[in-house]
Amino acid sequence: MNKQIETSKAPAAVGPYSQAVQHGSLLFVSGQIPMDAATGEMVAGDIAAQTRKVIENLTAVIEAAGFSLRDVVKCSCFLQDMNDFTAFNAVYGEYFGQALPAPETVEVARLPKDARVEISAICGT
Repeated sequence: MNKQIETSKAPAAVGPYSQAVQHGSLLFVSGQIPMDAATGEMVAGDIAAQTRKVIENLTAVIEAAGFSLRDVVKCSCFLQDMNDFTAFNAVYGEYFGQALPAPETVEVARLPKDARVEISAICGT
């Protein structure tokens, strides 16, 4: 049975989906963008600032389900501009440290709310 995960510590879904769905020992976290949960506004700043906010939002959803960043096994990363890849990776590495998940990073034409970055994740125990 699937369990929907919702937390006010991350932005509410901007469409008909859950912040995350837990299925057994797996957690599937919907893509997070650099939106402030309290204000509903996008975080201003460069790719580093936006990436930090995305990972903070991702962490809030993951922790609401009882998991941690150490449980992340897969990330799908979407960048509006692949020229931001190096700066994005620097911030991404700060959060995941030695427990690096298997990622993929792709450039996309456009993201919700014109975000510069979006990340979804799969966690497992």
